[in-house]
Amino acid sequence: MRLRAFTLVSLSTIATAVLGSVLALTGGAGSPAHAAPPQAGAAHLAYSGELTQGGWIRGTVPEGTKSLSLDGQPVAIAPDGAWFAAFDRDAGRTARLAMTAADGGVTTQPITIAPRAWKIENINIPRKPGGPTEAFMELRRPELARIQAARALQTEAQGWREHFIWPVKGRISGRFGSQRIYRGEPGSYHSGIDITSGASGTPFVAPADGVVILAADKPFTLEGNLLMLDHGMGLNSAFLHCSQILVKEGDHVKQGQVIGRIGMTGRATGPHLHWSIKWENARLDPLLFTGPMN
Repeated sequence: MRLRAFTLVSLSTIATAVLGSVLALTGGAGSPAHAAPPQAGAAHLAYSGELTQGGWIRGTVPEGTKSLSLDGQPVAIAPDGAWFAAFDRDAGRTARLAMTAADGGVTTQPITIAPRAWKIENINIPRKPGGPTEAFMELRRPELARIQAARALQTEAQGWREHFIWPVKGRISGRFGSQRIYRGEPGSYHSGIDITSGASGTPFVAPADGVVILAADKPFTLEGNLLMLDHGMGLNSAFLHCSQILVKEGDHVKQGQVIGRIGMTGRATGPHLHWSIKWENARLDPLLFTGPMN
């Protein structure tokens, strides 16, 4: 297919999709935008998603496309031409898709990313001085290495194609992206969503199909009993503080399958499930995958 026959989505069409996302976001931090309708160009490139910070985009490329990238980050393309990418919590207001066609020609397209109104809490006390101790880091380094190695694994999981479901229903006790500011100095933002649902031992399920890439055989210092699922195409979920993990590394799990039980292992003040999602190095908002909890 000649590159000159390929036309990416028009800017007016993108603006319409983004406007819908912005309107849906006016409810405040954590309010999920409605997915934009699929957009189509002359060469049948189509995409839909949540065009906002912590959101995602999913679509297809024309047959014969050599490569696709988002802001320089390579985007994997499935054999049927489908692809998935996402936007970090701190993503800027624009992103750029770049497609290399069969003849080697490159076409780029800007995408407007709607900003989010994160829950920010200003604290009139200074942050605790000093960093982690060497004794703590001796324990932490091998844990971080295991997490990094798990996220580097590539599987054939197809969960990235699915509409995610809630792993457990309950009260949202911590929202993605919330952050404390200590006398002008920002602390780390909350990297996932906390769900409080009954006592320790409450079961939770896989939000989408996946492959188990990490099932901690002993509690990590912060995460406690940590379970991680790869959903394919660079997308993965992590479930922290489990009281019990019911699957093992290498297992293929289906959406809705019970995979663990809620707990308060690691650094937790009460039983809850911390669920986080990443695509490559981008941290994402689970609410933008599931929609509101019914």
